[in-house]
Amino acid sequence: MASKVIQALYNDDDVLMHAVKKVRAEHHHIEEVYTPFPVHGLDKAMGLADTRIAITSFLYGCLGLTVAIVMMNYIMIEDWPQDIGGKPSFTYLDNMPAFVPIMFELTVFFAAHLMVITFYLRSKMWPFKKAENPDKRTTDDHFLMELGVHDNENELADLLWETGAVEVKVTEKES
Repeated sequence: MASKVIQALYNDDDVLMHAVKKVRAEHHHIEEVYTPFPVHGLDKAMGLADTRIAITSFLYGCLGLTVAIVMMNYIMIEDWPQDIGGKPSFTYLDNMPAFVPIMFELTVFFAAHLMVITFYLRSKMWPFKKAENPDKRTTDDHFLMELGVHDNENELADLLWETGAVEVKVTEKES
């Protein structure tokens, strides 16, 4: 299903920020903004909710710590106990200080790798996916703001020209 969108191109990030704030003040919904580099404060200006990836990172770290503890307890205490330097491995707690580096490494490993996988899945960025970039110039030096058109095409176009857009066009977008 295709929907009509209006796209405004800007050549400066400060002009884009001003435009986003003005469009939001006029109570129009911004579908997406494409930029060649991260623009500080753009997410707040667009009214996007805070990300919860930090919470998932903490949970993945806890999972990594749990796997490390269970793995080391099984390997070094239950399955193959060793007497190293006259220090027998009777309990996990007696030997835990020696296991701290492994616990730290697996915590970081699980948090980092699972967080990246979660980010890609949440962003729907899987291999061989067709790029959604509507204009190649947004990968170099231009910024694009995309708004949905709901029988207000002329009003939106006038508003976008007022905000300093260098180009405004209406296109059909595949959903």
